[in-house]
Amino acid sequence: MSSLATARALRLWQRLHCSPMDLVIRGGTVVSAGTEAVTDIGVEDGRIVQLGGSMDAASTIDATGKVITPGGIDQHVHLTPPATGAAAWEWVDDFESGTRAALAGGVTTVGNISFPHRDETMAAAVQRDIEVANQLSLTDFIIHPVLMSPDTANLDEIQTLAEAGHTSVKIFLSFRRFDREVQAFLAAMRRIGQAGSLAMIHCEDSAIMGCCAEILREEGKTGHEFYPDTRPVVSEAIATARAVAFAEVTDCPIYVVHLAADKALRACREAKRGGLGVYVETRPLYLHLTRERFAGPEPGRYTGAPPLREQADVDAMWAGIRFGDVDTVCTDHAPWMLADKLDPAVEAADMRQGCADLETMLPMIWSAGVRTGRISLQRFVEVTSTNAAKLFGLYPRKGTISVGADADLIIWDPELTRVVDGAAMHSRSDFTPYDGTEVTGWPAYTISRGEIVAERDMVRAQPGRGRLVPRGRHQPL
Repeated sequence: MSSLATARALRLWQRLHCSPMDLVIRGGTVVSAGTEAVTDIGVEDGRIVQLGGSMDAASTIDATGKVITPGGIDQHVHLTPPATGAAAWEWVDDFESGTRAALAGGVTTVGNISFPHRDETMAAAVQRDIEVANQLSLTDFIIHPVLMSPDTANLDEIQTLAEAGHTSVKIFLSFRRFDREVQAFLAAMRRIGQAGSLAMIHCEDSAIMGCCAEILREEGKTGHEFYPDTRPVVSEAIATARAVAFAEVTDCPIYVVHLAADKALRACREAKRGGLGVYVETRPLYLHLTRERFAGPEPGRYTGAPPLREQADVDAMWAGIRFGDVDTVCTDHAPWMLADKLDPAVEAADMRQGCADLETMLPMIWSAGVRTGRISLQRFVEVTSTNAAKLFGLYPRKGTISVGADADLIIWDPELTRVVDGAAMHSRSDFTPYDGTEVTGWPAYTISRGEIVAERDMVRAQPGRGRLVPRGRHQPL
């Protein structure tokens, strides 16, 4: 037996027979994708080392009457600005405040969308944001580089980035430059597929949106209430159909971000049934709110891209989650102050998109989905953790409660009821779109790599404890 194997065997014997574990969680209902049982969890050195059986520990949590799920994985957040100087969008959260909100809401791993600045390559943007996250992040994190310019330098970096563990690239069909350089973007998708990576696609058509904005301006319809008309369903549906076609001809798996419309979901459903690697993310805005909000007061607080849709689209998103057409729910967390969202000087077509959602996402899906019976507990785990871990090369280190996995856990109090108040939460934003909503089911404890990082809404973690998570190739579902 090698010296390394001998040391491991000795450590195992000591753990089982002598030394107490770092943490044991007793008596909770443990739910992972495909499994559910009342059992104890043993944690040592940040990982799960035992499920059930006799265990001693230096620290114990009594989870009797509570539910334990894997830590949430939000693969779509904006915690670094897309540009500097006059062109910068002034999102109010960074890696410190954003991941603090994440832990309070049960999210233990985030995927940041990293935009290259002018004349900067994808690799340079990735490294810049890793350095920022290493100093500020409270959660573990990964980085998704944005392909802004499909030039030779960036195309050549796709394989290099994948080999370094950055196995995803984001592409915006909503940017005008996409159609100007569509052949180069398709060449990029071919390389993404060959590298074992995943293309994240923002599906809205820039030409249609530009035309709609021009028509509305000619008609004098520039108020915030007309925002949904600047980005209609047809824009999303056409772009999604194109993305599916691009995936087919380039042999590149795609992940459609923040899908909102039933018509767009149908294109993805058909592609899935045809065996294509097409995966769908929706976001909480499209599960809890409808376009009716734009007919009421302060419509600016509800702007996202795509816009809020009709009740039939909301119903389609929930059905998609339940039956497997929607693979993940992520936030697209990109928060503003309310005064900026309501700025009357900003026309409908140019409104500031995004909101704070990292702290509310999981409790609201629990409350509106699990508690009501819309979705099962196991499906909740899949769309909030396991599927994201698999698609982005993190599984089985993340996204599951199993021996050897990181001890990223949420201990849920299924009866705890709170009223959402964005001004009192951990994001630097002073509102959420859900303010005043009563939500039942919140994390009692959030645990990241075996460390209790949040207890109820009190976050214990310190900036800089988060780690860049090593990733493998994209794993099909």
